[in-house]
Amino acid sequence: MDTINSAVETLMQGANTLFILIGAILVLAMHAGFAFLEVGTVRKKNQVNALVKIMTDFGFSTLAYFFIGYWIAYDITFFSSATVLAEGNGYALVKFFFLLTFAAAIPAIISGGVAERARFYPMLTASALIVGLVYPLFEGMSWNGNYGFQSWIESSFGAPFHDFAGSVVVHGVGGWIALAAVLVLGARRGRYRNGKVVAFAPSNIPFLALGSWILTVGWFGFNVMSAQTLDGISGLVAVNSLMAMVGGIIASMALGKNDPGFIHNGPLAGLVAVCAGSDIMHPIGALITGGIAGALFVMMFTLAQNKWPRLDDVLGVWPLHGLCGAWGGIAAGIFGLEALGGIGGVTFLAQFAGTIIGIIIAVLGGFAVYGLINKVVGLRLEEEDEFNGADLSIHKIGATSED
Repeated sequence: MDTINSAVETLMQGANTLFILIGAILVLAMHAGFAFLEVGTVRKKNQVNALVKIMTDFGFSTLAYFFIGYWIAYDITFFSSATVLAEGNGYALVKFFFLLTFAAAIPAIISGGVAERARFYPMLTASALIVGLVYPLFEGMSWNGNYGFQSWIESSFGAPFHDFAGSVVVHGVGGWIALAAVLVLGARRGRYRNGKVVAFAPSNIPFLALGSWILTVGWFGFNVMSAQTLDGISGLVAVNSLMAMVGGIIASMALGKNDPGFIHNGPLAGLVAVCAGSDIMHPIGALITGGIAGALFVMMFTLAQNKWPRLDDVLGVWPLHGLCGAWGGIAAGIFGLEALGGIGGVTFLAQFAGTIIGIIIAVLGGFAVYGLINKVVGLRLEEEDEFNGADLSIHKIGATSED
């Protein structure tokens, strides 16, 4: 009997390791989605830079999170022997890999907001600081209960802060940090003339659409595999993600007047918003959550582009991730309630408080990191380099040959 139990335990350990590894690979693939979404949106003279940033940000993020960020968030380090690390089929290592892909999404989100005018190495330095210090602070508070955060939320508002897959922890934090970075950098030169916006059209709609589809497919690993073990997997998470995605598509199509940029960001808005409550909402609640997120993105992106000259957010990452992520955190406290068909275990006030605290940490951390680096070495490309484009100025090569 002991032999059978041991064999079953080993099998489950291996299955859980494989399960979360597949999730890590799917979320890793999402970084290609971030890259192509940015490549398709920026002007042709900045396409190479978009690709290189996503790849190098991931490298810097991995080092920062491996040595510092994961330690801050979970009080876990990897300075044991390989024999120890390989115990349990190496599940602990693969769990790190999975959570790393979430952490590395923060610079990928920010990249789209600051596109076309940021210096290369200062931004990489900022990415390392964000992933190593700022992001894991709130990650640990929300997902590990650090500093008594969850205990305080529960005692004050009747339930802990619930963010199953990171509407606030990942997307909200990334979007609000991006807002700080965008404001520190300022608008692209030539973007606003005589108080009016000058439209810089997307350079490649097929690439933009490809990026959206890659992100959409990978998102089901992002959400479903957030269970982290096979016995925690839920088809409810998958269908809620699907319904929120569809809600985002329909709303962005209707309000965006068939604009392909809005339509391909709409499903992403819905998926951002449903992350927090995807495990507790009814599918109809998820549909409504996604629809509101799609509408919120279209309206706020349009408003920011046309009315707020300093807020030159190229891909609209603040409305997409920052605002829709915040909405998702709050929506979990609405549509997760049993009275509205949800599973329960949440309160509106707990979700609202947790979301606001996440925003505050993100904004303060963003201004601290990007403001400091800007003062010390400068974040902005020289005027001539920005005019020539980041591809030639930084990487000495264009996206296509002149043949």
